[in-house]
Amino acid sequence: MIKWSRFVLFLIVVGLIGTIVATTIKPVAGGMVLGLDLKGGFEILYEVQPLDEKQKVDKSVLTATAQMVETRVNIGKVQEPEVTIEQPNRIRVKLAGVDNPEKLRELIGKPAVLTFRDSKGTKLMSGNDLAPGGAALSYGKLNQPVVALKFKDAKKFADITREMVGKPLSIYLDENLITSPTINDIITTGSAIIEGSYTKESAREMAEILNAGALPAKLIEKSVTSVGASLGEMALQKTLNAGVIGSILILIFMLVVYRVPGLIANIMLIFFAYLSLLVLYWMNATLTLPGIAGFILSVGMAVDSNIITNERIQEEIRSGKTILSAFRAGSRRSFITIIDSHVTTLIAAGVLFYFGTSAIQGFALTMVVTIIVSLITNVFGTRFLLSLLLRANMCKKPRWFGVKESEIGEL
Repeated sequence: MIKWSRFVLFLIVVGLIGTIVATTIKPVAGGMVLGLDLKGGFEILYEVQPLDEKQKVDKSVLTATAQMVETRVNIGKVQEPEVTIEQPNRIRVKLAGVDNPEKLRELIGKPAVLTFRDSKGTKLMSGNDLAPGGAALSYGKLNQPVVALKFKDAKKFADITREMVGKPLSIYLDENLITSPTINDIITTGSAIIEGSYTKESAREMAEILNAGALPAKLIEKSVTSVGASLGEMALQKTLNAGVIGSILILIFMLVVYRVPGLIANIMLIFFAYLSLLVLYWMNATLTLPGIAGFILSVGMAVDSNIITNERIQEEIRSGKTILSAFRAGSRRSFITIIDSHVTTLIAAGVLFYFGTSAIQGFALTMVVTIIVSLITNVFGTRFLLSLLLRANMCKKPRWFGVKESEIGEL
């Protein structure tokens, strides 16, 4: 006797999945950020070297230099730059959709020079007069955001402020005016604040710019990779075409070999692909060719999970068990195998992410996200839907599971 309540619940769940995917897949896919290998652009690997023998290239210098590079990229009006630090002394810059790469390379490669000048343009101090990390976000008396400064030589700063009371002290990064605060009083402590109509974000950004200029470093190009926009578009199109063809073949295979379990697996595979894209979209992750490779590999693992489970169920049916008993035994015995394979892959992906460069990290991150989503959809989700059908007394004949009557033995 068919239990209609369970069957209706099955239809509702499948209907919800189909509705969610159909109505939201276009904005999710269209909102993915494409890397330079798909969108076109260029990538530069820099080696960071000190400007003098006294300076050492440590984490603070790398961080400040990376901030300086990003500031210069933003001056060049490039959207969504990716600047990453690679130990012990390298910075990788990825810029997608760049029209004039030579001009931007020239802009990035110059050392940052922070100077403090009077109204006549006379240099009074340089970035080296700031204490390391001497600019920071702080809050004034009325709890408004301000930029706090700390200088190495309090006496030198006191002498300058004594001459500049009531006058503006302009701060330049290279020849770009950053801010021009007025000196209100003589400052003898070596600490000062820059007030203005700052928000928390703008005050933090100002502090980062000042720190970047306070720790200048020399950038040496080690490698440059350029990808044309048309080449990136062609790579994306070919990758998508291959993915669509491969997916269709997989869906047909699952349906032909495993019948009803294969149909449910196909539903969850589609939902798995959608959820993976959605999570990457929420993370604002950049989609690259290595990332797509990681995604395709995770699809293969998701298919393997369903195949392992369905093969175990078929074996249990052939041994003479009822369909429901075969489902329970097959699901239980395949679970440990599936978990083991996913955990070992997660460990490998974690190692790649920790030790790898940016391209390898993109591959590893995509793998981690999709493996977790695969466990939710293609292990627990698939079994939940199949359980609803079987408990509703639907599809109880072996042929619905790809097993012939002649293949079934006696218990």
